[in-house]
Amino acid sequence: MIFRCKNFLLFSLSVMIVTATFGRNPHDSTRIFVTVKNEQQLPLEAAIVSLIRLSDNTLIKSDLTDDKGNVLLENIPFDKYYFNISFAGYITDSSKISIDKKGTNNFIFILQPTTNALQSVTVTSRKPLIQHEEGNVIVNVDASPSNAGTSVLDVLEKSPGVTVDRNGTISLRAKQGVLVLIDGKQTYLSGTDLNNLLAGMSSSQVEQIELMTNPPAQYDASGNAGIINIKTKKNKQKGFNGTITSAYTQGRYPKDNSSIVLNYRNGRFNTFITYSDNYNKSYSDLYALRTYSDDAGHTIATLDQPTLFMGKSNNHTLKTGIDFYATSHTTLGLVFNGTLAKRNGSSDATATWLNANNNIDSSIKTTSNSHYSFKNGGINFNIKHTINKKQDISADVDWLHYDITSNPYFSNKELSGSGNSDASKGNLPSTLKIFTAKADYSLQLDKTAHLEAGAKTSHINTDNTASYDYFNGIEWMPDYGKSNHFIYTENINAAYASLHYQSDKISAQLGLRYENTSYKANQLGNAMRKDSSFTRQYDGLFPTASVTWQADSSNGFTFTTGRRIDRPAFHSLNPFVFIINKYTYETGNPYFKPQYTWNFELSHQYKSLLTTTLSYSVIKDYFSQLFLTDSTGILYYSQGNVGNAYIADLSISPQLDIFKWWNLTGEFVLNYKKLKGYVWNDYASDVMQFSFSMNNLFIINDKYTAELSGFYTGRSRNDLQEALMPTGQLNAAISRSLFNKRATIKLSIRDIFHSQVMEGNTDFEHADEYFIIRRDSRVFTVAFTWRFGKPIKTIKHSSGATDEMERVNG
Repeated sequence: MIFRCKNFLLFSLSVMIVTATFGRNPHDSTRIFVTVKNEQQLPLEAAIVSLIRLSDNTLIKSDLTDDKGNVLLENIPFDKYYFNISFAGYITDSSKISIDKKGTNNFIFILQPTTNALQSVTVTSRKPLIQHEEGNVIVNVDASPSNAGTSVLDVLEKSPGVTVDRNGTISLRAKQGVLVLIDGKQTYLSGTDLNNLLAGMSSSQVEQIELMTNPPAQYDASGNAGIINIKTKKNKQKGFNGTITSAYTQGRYPKDNSSIVLNYRNGRFNTFITYSDNYNKSYSDLYALRTYSDDAGHTIATLDQPTLFMGKSNNHTLKTGIDFYATSHTTLGLVFNGTLAKRNGSSDATATWLNANNNIDSSIKTTSNSHYSFKNGGINFNIKHTINKKQDISADVDWLHYDITSNPYFSNKELSGSGNSDASKGNLPSTLKIFTAKADYSLQLDKTAHLEAGAKTSHINTDNTASYDYFNGIEWMPDYGKSNHFIYTENINAAYASLHYQSDKISAQLGLRYENTSYKANQLGNAMRKDSSFTRQYDGLFPTASVTWQADSSNGFTFTTGRRIDRPAFHSLNPFVFIINKYTYETGNPYFKPQYTWNFELSHQYKSLLTTTLSYSVIKDYFSQLFLTDSTGILYYSQGNVGNAYIADLSISPQLDIFKWWNLTGEFVLNYKKLKGYVWNDYASDVMQFSFSMNNLFIINDKYTAELSGFYTGRSRNDLQEALMPTGQLNAAISRSLFNKRATIKLSIRDIFHSQVMEGNTDFEHADEYFIIRRDSRVFTVAFTWRFGKPIKTIKHSSGATDEMERVNG
């Protein structure tokens, strides 16, 4: 089935390459300045200004007017367009224009009141699924019908250049160490907890996903692969607006998610609320074959481990807030957010030991169950003040609190011989308290240049307890060898400055960020262990630069570079043991150091049809999973610094209107990765790997839209000791608009051939393991969305809590 998916995707790539030679007329770019007034010549604030390409109804830009009724649309290619200017209680203006001159094109629109102030406005344009802007990739989530009823993690898995491994680690362009933000704010989570958060978050809450491989200096320097910024839906239009979405999904087991987005603005106040509920029953079928060998490489034992995992989860997320427009120059904001998630799981496995002659030596039946609870609450206060026409200042303060609890239970019983049994249970509570504050300043130096500067401080405190008990067949006893109490405190202080330049053909940015980090960790003792502690302090400079040159009417070039850092997740520094099963443990590493990366990227954009990118990265003290074994055959998962990594890749991203009714978007990435390091001896590996994603959108008529999409990832290597086999997925969907386009119903099927399996090999000292994992990935979804009021627009806001959440683990 994988090969069928592979052949189809490669066929689509061939179609894209052939059709890439056919395009529209060459484009220059320019700026459009729009002023919107009412019949009394007074400015209309928060009017929707949408610029739509006339040839195919594609939405190019959309924004809201400011308090003077003005909005500036930049980087607009020469072409024929029409505006869609709308405001509550006024007749929509749909004037056609032709843009064919450089500089700034000025337009003034006078809207006339409707005879019925409650008349609704429908915009029939469509956003492209993928957009390329100044080296960044923008994914418009609602542009893909197959995203209906999915989670944010599902959308990420099929986004260009993004992969998710079996441990939930997210990679971008074959590089781990991605900083995940939600509305510009850090989640402060990593690994399992981040995976659970994104898997429980409905994609219907999300407007866009922004992929930034070289972020500017205003962002935290964390994330060697770059930043994934998930922008949720929020509205600031006057009046009452909302969207309700409900979806039911059926795989082997049922799932459902629902969400509601509401907004009310009147006078100086704007209030909003977003809520989602997600239920998921799922399974994971894991088969692992571990082979042990002697120094000569001869097999001495084999462990055969088929395991079936079952799970149920229920997630609730809430975000609400208020904006107060105190004056025409000052806006105050207060935001509350929270997440409540519960997950119950169980597993059933049989571990069979085989001797060197492949005869059964012993068998052990292992069962487990776990109860996982995740609670999060956060408060953000923000203020923005316009000092004058040239100066702005803003500030954010964030308080965050997490309570995470896991209660695992394992039972083991011999199926032959004595029939002995043993068991282990644990109570693993964790709390996390975070405070961050930041301030940003912007100064317009002249018509072509402006300066940005700012500072940020953050304080993080974690308290983690692991209390294990062991049942020896007669009674329960404290297991002091695995029990642990770990307290961790960290402070990060940062400052940055960035200079921006803009002319008709060239735009450039040069920035520098300084970050100072200090932490202290205490491991409290017990009856078997002494107390221990360790501290560390380090700092660094992180320069960034980018230059974009519009060479001619058809070709533009962008070069970006930057230095970045990845700090270990809080959990990864904790040396306590987490039991996965009888023969597999996970443990932290107190000697884990940060990794540093230099990224270089050169991209070429041909019209709006084809983007080609070359990139190169050098990573020092490369993060990798470590797989270690002891004399009893137990495998230990850990993380550490293993050496250096060198990564080069080529990406080709076409976006074609093959016919007026058929739009094709894709990305092909060819990647070369070389890893050099030391685990138990000098170790080196290199791999040439590729990935491919495509999306075919078919406009059947003004009511029906269909989609055929998928992705394929070739043989790859994320860690020094682990190689992954090819995998892929094919999806199909159809949507129909209802009730004068105020509602939409969507039907979709994901992973049609059930080909998205995770398969690979892991090397250990004196052992290796083959594994394959199948999940409940082939699902059918029906989703219904109802919109009332006006179309929702994302409001861009980045708070101070944008770096530390990424590093929490569970």
